[in-house]
Amino acid sequence: MRSWLTGPADLESLVQQTVDDGFDGIEGPIPQDIQQRQLLRRLLQDHGLVFIAEATTGIDPDNTKDWWIPEPTRSTGEHLDDLKWAVDHANEIGAMFVSTMCGYDAWSWQQNVDFFGRALELEQTSGITISFETHRSRSLYNPWTTRDLLNQFPAMKITCDFSHWCVVCERLLDTEWPILELCAERAHHVQCRVGYAQHAQVADPRAPESQEALEAHERWWSLIWQQQQQRGMAKTTMMPEFLYDGYMHTLPYTGKPVADVWEITCWMADRQRQRFSKQGYC
Repeated sequence: MRSWLTGPADLESLVQQTVDDGFDGIEGPIPQDIQQRQLLRRLLQDHGLVFIAEATTGIDPDNTKDWWIPEPTRSTGEHLDDLKWAVDHANEIGAMFVSTMCGYDAWSWQQNVDFFGRALELEQTSGITISFETHRSRSLYNPWTTRDLLNQFPAMKITCDFSHWCVVCERLLDTEWPILELCAERAHHVQCRVGYAQHAQVADPRAPESQEALEAHERWWSLIWQQQQQRGMAKTTMMPEFLYDGYMHTLPYTGKPVADVWEITCWMADRQRQRFSKQGYC
């Protein structure tokens, strides 16, 4: 797994920014270095922050370009080994749960069944909750495969990032409402990026031209909150995930971003806290 941490100073700065901007926790990969893991745990405890461990399976750790894309030659067993590493170290950090970008979009149905069956066995034996993310290039890259796997595995929980499906389906997802309802019933965590038919991230969700896509995603997130409330979940988690890294639109020739990612991230967090509260979920 690729770490976003380059050293103790970087980690301390990240935690401090998280606190300063009013966030409740951090979602990211578990550091490979044991001293970094120990420092992260201490900082989280000192500041009262939660940690959601991110597991990215089947990648080449030495690849700095498109590092998140799974290697075609990696077997289901190798993907499972990567997931197991994260699960084994999640308690070391004090993680709430593991959210994993896993599998491969080119796998056969039987490969998917083999991987997710074994992953759910790992969840049961480890005692760590595993939430499987809907993401391009991964097994849950489209609504229909996800639907079939959820039906195959009643215990399977998902991290819902519907922005990816908007690109894969080339439309907003209200056309797939029964699948959205099923996803809401199994939703454990939400990543609230806003996508649309041609891109997994709108240039700026605050802009009027993004209103239709924003309102659509908020319908889907409200559906998830309703289902989580009906299931009696004591806590619900959401991460506003807006990135540069190819997601943010840029100007031709200069490559200058058209908006500030961190401003958008903070704006989205505030907006969804207000919506969650107004709709009576807290």
